[in-house]
Amino acid sequence: MVTYRRGVQDDLVFKALADPTRRFLLDLLFERDGRTLTELETQVEMTRFGVMKHLKLLEEAGLVVARKEGREKRHFLNPVPIRQIHDRWIDKYTERHVTALLDLKNELEGEEP
Repeated sequence: MVTYRRGVQDDLVFKALADPTRRFLLDLLFERDGRTLTELETQVEMTRFGVMKHLKLLEEAGLVVARKEGREKRHFLNPVPIRQIHDRWIDKYTERHVTALLDLKNELEGEEP
């Protein structure tokens, strides 16, 4: 079960996304969801325990959901927290204010949009 608490959740997501290894693990899950720890471990140059620690942090942030299937534990990407970050922190800055600034920049620099 994944819960979404606004302030705490944002902090965990930003912390999880701050590390390049964790971003790479998310990229791997985006390419093909449902990978096992062993599959993910073979893609990075670190110990199994290192990958487990990264996955744990990603799970705490709600970016990865793990599900046991028999003897295996499969990891799945959950893009909802990233979308929430986008909607709250990025989308509002890419609206008309940024467009107006970009138009002004292009006009001052003599470039066409």
